[in-house]
Amino acid sequence: MKEKIVFVTGANKGIGYGIAKHLGLSGWQVIIGARDEQRAEKAVSELKSAGVDVLGWVSLELRDLASIEEAAKVINEKFADITLLVNNAGIPGDMSVNSEHTELSDIKETLNVNFIGTFALTKALIPLLTKNKGRIVNVTVPSEISPYWHPLAYVASKAAQNAMMGVMAIEFQQSNTPLEIFSVHPGPTTTDLNGNMALPGFHDIETVGQKMAELIDDGQNHQGEFIELYPIVKE
Repeated sequence: MKEKIVFVTGANKGIGYGIAKHLGLSGWQVIIGARDEQRAEKAVSELKSAGVDVLGWVSLELRDLASIEEAAKVINEKFADITLLVNNAGIPGDMSVNSEHTELSDIKETLNVNFIGTFALTKALIPLLTKNKGRIVNVTVPSEISPYWHPLAYVASKAAQNAMMGVMAIEFQQSNTPLEIFSVHPGPTTTDLNGNMALPGFHDIETVGQKMAELIDDGQNHQGEFIELYPIVKE
């Protein structure tokens, strides 16, 4: 039987924690990606208490290419049987301003983490995941612009990430690479990223984590798909 080992980035809190927990409860062995040692250790301890088999945590700072390189090296050396990468980590950018008032520095930083960092990590782990006939799942938002919620830096960074997913999916198919990539939009979720916003139509981390785990475990091929768990609706 194929190993079920997952590396979830940004898994010390929020949606990443929920995904790690519910994949763990459904039989996956979990590796946590996090920037902060204290928060990572706390998450590992809480996940273990919940009955999750946590193999360990890997230090990862997506804005730092050297950190990404080191994380990929650690995974190749210590967790060479990994079969799933969940690209969840990201930053919100400044969600309080319209595009006209968005600082260029904010656009650069958000793209740097959410797109360039995510691409660099994915690229670094593709050889290992291909060898293990694995999967890559990106946690993202639609590229189509919602009239109700459209922070430029964040949406632009995720649109670039969605393009990456689409291009890679086609290339994997064309080259018969035994690797699957798809994207999931969890929908409005109450997390730190949005200041723990809890409006009608919002879901909690537990609900989203469980639904994500069910999707990943459904046995279907989702190559190149963009799947919405809960669409963005009018507040």
